[in-house]
Amino acid sequence: MRVPTLKTSRGKPERPAPPGHRPPKPEGPPGPFHPGSLQRRLLVAALVLITAALVVAGVAIGLVLHRFVRGQLDSRLDSQLVALAAGLERGPDGSLRLSRNLDGPPFDRDRAGWYWQVRQGGQVLRSGGLEGRDLDVAASPPVRRDGNEPRPADGTGPWGESLILRVLTLPARNGEPPAVLVASAPSAALRGPLREAGGALVLILGILGLSLVAATLGQVRLGLRPLERLRRDLAAVRAGDHARVPGKQPAEIRPLVAEVNALLDQNAANLERARTHVANLAHGLKTPLATLTLALSDRARDPDGTLKDLVGSMDHQVRHHLRRARAGALGGGTRTRTPLAEHVADLRTTFARLYSGKGLVIDATLPAGAAVACDGQDVDEMLGNLIDNACQWCRGYVRVSAAASEAGLVVTVEDDGPGLAPEAAAEAVRPGRRLDETVPGNGFGLSITQELAELYGGGLCLDRSGLGGLRAALTLPV
Repeated sequence: MRVPTLKTSRGKPERPAPPGHRPPKPEGPPGPFHPGSLQRRLLVAALVLITAALVVAGVAIGLVLHRFVRGQLDSRLDSQLVALAAGLERGPDGSLRLSRNLDGPPFDRDRAGWYWQVRQGGQVLRSGGLEGRDLDVAASPPVRRDGNEPRPADGTGPWGESLILRVLTLPARNGEPPAVLVASAPSAALRGPLREAGGALVLILGILGLSLVAATLGQVRLGLRPLERLRRDLAAVRAGDHARVPGKQPAEIRPLVAEVNALLDQNAANLERARTHVANLAHGLKTPLATLTLALSDRARDPDGTLKDLVGSMDHQVRHHLRRARAGALGGGTRTRTPLAEHVADLRTTFARLYSGKGLVIDATLPAGAAVACDGQDVDEMLGNLIDNACQWCRGYVRVSAAASEAGLVVTVEDDGPGLAPEAAAEAVRPGRRLDETVPGNGFGLSITQELAELYGGGLCLDRSGLGGLRAALTLPV
């Protein structure tokens, strides 16, 4: 039967998790349409403002276009009225006539809405497009104008079509009645250009609106990108990749980062003080209790075993409450991430030198990137105890390997020594228990390793290795 040597504790766990604890998974960032999303608020506000601005711009531009096109039509009709006024004359018989033909385009079309008419007393001159019919402007209320300027008098044509009218009244001269000159254009001449311009305007404003929305979306995403980067930095701190949040941040976020880092520093200081107090209490109580347990193993001092049972109960209670105090003080979850390859390489070099006289081979096979959520000092303590024990009892070969499991990462230390009987495994992890009193040691190595592993939510299992010796499977959280 193999008699293992157990090693004393040199390290103290810094940020352990209570047994069975699993830190909650951090929530991902909310989507842009999440009810509580800043992106949603900014985008909705921007969309409302952009829509309102485009509507106001469309109405204003529409009014300007309407005024411009109407002004162009009025100018054209006014030019026709001026030409009519300049061309009026009296014939040899005293009748009213025009000195030249004024039925030029577009007034030369029949029933097209482009008409002109001159009425003086009972005499009427008409454009050819009226086909002898009259333009009725009596129903249109006059608009007051200074001087002999044309006035608008929109109305209906002789065939019921909607017309834009301009009326010019020439004052009476030489006892003649005043002359009323009328020029008209179809309402389609106003609506058609406005419809074409309106379609182009709507298309342009739509493209402009989409461009503004896209630009706003890009601006919002760019502006909120530092918050996403801050979230990743905090997740990295929580996972143990960084100890503090990087201080290189935008000016608006820098005070928040400073406060977070100050809080992290304060928590780290509190954790360190709690760890020190708990460790000091553990060392101050466990060693005397272990000494009492060994002293009372002599039947002469404790014939009925009552004192030994009391000391064992005290030791159990002390360990239980120390474990609870330690886990509670450290707040449960861990922010430590320790890569195994570096620590195993250091331990391999150290024990190869310590046991150089045996010519042993320490083979370490670890998955790439293997890491555990444990403090580095605790990792050295646990693996150091297991590797030291294996090196002391092996014949010449020690193997360290790791594999992922549902419970975490299982680190296995095996040797080709004599091994350990199954019934002795429970005794081997008892505090202060040494199965071979002839070998130096005080019997706390495996018990401390098991206790540390349990504090992190893991465990230690001892059984027989395929190499023939002991197989120690250490389960740690990832």
